[in-house]
Amino acid sequence: MTALDLDFLQTRTVPDLVQREILRMIKSGEIGAGDKLNEITFTERLRVSRAPIREAFRALEEAGLVKLHKNRGVYVREIGEGEARELYDLRATLDEMAGRQLAPCVTDEQIADLRRWLDRLEAAASAGTAGYFPLNIAFHDRIVEMTGNATLLEFYRRVIDRMHLLRRRSFDTEYGSSPSRLEHGLIVAALASRNAEAAASALRQHVVNGFKRFQSLAA
Repeated sequence: MTALDLDFLQTRTVPDLVQREILRMIKSGEIGAGDKLNEITFTERLRVSRAPIREAFRALEEAGLVKLHKNRGVYVREIGEGEARELYDLRATLDEMAGRQLAPCVTDEQIADLRRWLDRLEAAASAGTAGYFPLNIAFHDRIVEMTGNATLLEFYRRVIDRMHLLRRRSFDTEYGSSPSRLEHGLIVAALASRNAEAAASALRQHVVNGFKRFQSLAA
């Protein structure tokens, strides 16, 4: 994206679009934790004035993704181990809730859809981890979306947005993706059993294991 699409402007404000683009860049790894965000760079890139850029920065700070330092500028936040543990704990709770809600009512079509996701994840891992990371995020988002619980999905996505500053490090290595893929299969199998507790446990354990992998790579 090099300029704001006028079609989007009919339904979204300019600051919303700027925020969306910066978030996309964080998710894609174009900008990462500790990077400085320059107003002029974004005004030129997105062809907008500084006002919506500044408003987007404030919204991203409220979301916990950037930090505004007086007289120094705006930086993508760096998250310490304590906050990382809190985020993983919260993510585990939300995933567990999703599994418990989805398993009793999951349809055959939804299970088939999730199995297709597993195939796509395997293919992406074989081709290289660059494509695996966004697919992994989308796979888990799809599970929560299937619950039909809009509030759960909203809070889940907020947590995941912040975790983008952490999780890419673990999935940039084969060490991170291989065990993750095995656990994905266990999650889908648990959901297919329609056993709420089994699904909740599989999803929670996946996040717990993910935090252990994060700690190993950060050590």
